[in-house]
Amino acid sequence: MSRIGNKPIMVPSGITAAVEGQTVNIKGPKGALSVVVHDDVAVKLEGGRIQVEPRSETKRARSQWGTSRTLIANLIAGVTKGFEERLEINGVGYRAAVQGRTLQLALGYSHDIVYPIPEGITIATPRPVEIVISGSDRQKVGQVAAEIRDYRPPEPYKGKGIKYAAERIFRKEGKKK
Repeated sequence: MSRIGNKPIMVPSGITAAVEGQTVNIKGPKGALSVVVHDDVAVKLEGGRIQVEPRSETKRARSQWGTSRTLIANLIAGVTKGFEERLEINGVGYRAAVQGRTLQLALGYSHDIVYPIPEGITIATPRPVEIVISGSDRQKVGQVAAEIRDYRPPEPYKGKGIKYAAERIFRKEGKKK
């Protein structure tokens, strides 16, 4: 039995939720989001609470139960508070700057990298070595952060590259004479 799936999702005031078949639509102050849940789970909206239940007792239905509940809870959190991911840039001459709807990255290559900012995502650079990615869709925020990090992942010897703010880089010692 899923401990996460058992919990009902409370819909706060100011948020409108609608369940149409397998599609859950959520509207709030930060926008509107929707998700199509798996056919093995049933979603019910009753009295300001969303309840997710498996349609059968198969392994796949039980695994989709908690996943679907978490996806719906992330929608509600996204339209109320939003999500944020912070990246840090380490390296001499490495920097980032936002220009219009693009992110300019100088990462030690012979050219600057120009990353177009997707719709629904806000990128800010409070310092040239810090990138703050925010938006209402958790998956999209994480995907954008991963794509930016992939341009220059941190290397283990000097720690140069782009890393998540909470990430700890395992450092190696290097050659000995």
